[in-house]
Amino acid sequence: MSEGTVPEPGATSVSASESGGRTVEECEDMIRRSLRTPMVKFLREQMEKVGCPIGDNFIKAVNCDRKVAGGYATGLGIIVCSNHMNIQDEVNQVVIHELIHAYDECRAANLDWSNCAHHACAEIRAGHLSGDCHYKRELLRGYMKIRGHEQDCVRRRVMKSLGSNPYCSEAASKDAMEAVWDVCYNDTQPFDRAP
Repeated sequence: MSEGTVPEPGATSVSASESGGRTVEECEDMIRRSLRTPMVKFLREQMEKVGCPIGDNFIKAVNCDRKVAGGYATGLGIIVCSNHMNIQDEVNQVVIHELIHAYDECRAANLDWSNCAHHACAEIRAGHLSGDCHYKRELLRGYMKIRGHEQDCVRRRVMKSLGSNPYCSEAASKDAMEAVWDVCYNDTQPFDRAP
C-alpha cells in the first residue's frame, strides 16, 4: 500500500471537529498507546482465538489524500490517517472500528466487500460495537437527538460508508442495510453484549 492510499472497505469517516492533524510519527506513537487500551487488547486476543493473529505491522499510520480517518483492507491491514487525527481518542476509535472489521473478515472467511449486504453488516457491527455512536461523540458532531441516537447514528454511518462502495447504489445500500439490520445489530461477537 502506498502512502496516501486508503482501503475502500471499512473506511472510517472523519469527524466534523477535524483540524490540522498529526505527523505520521506522532500518529504511530498514538497507535502504540492505543494497543495498550483494554478494548484493543481484547480485540487482538479475540483475533488470535479465531486464527488471525495480528503482527506488529498490521496497523500503520499514513498521510491520506481522502478525507477519512482510516480504513481496513484484506491483506493490507489497518491504516490510520495521521493527517486527520488530533487526539488519542480519535486514534483509539479508528483502531477499534477497523479491528472489528478485521475480526469479522477472519471469522466469516467469505466476507465480500463488493456485496452490499456484507458491507452493510460489517459497518452495522463496527458502528454499534466500537463506540463510534456514543452519545457524547454524536453531540460533538452536532447531532442533538436524545432518544434513538445510537441506531440513527449507526444507520447514517453505514450509508456514508456504503456510499463509497462502487458496487452499491444508494437504493441498494438502503435495502441491504434494512435486510441485515436485525441480525447484524444483534450480533455482538466477540463481546457478550454491546460495550
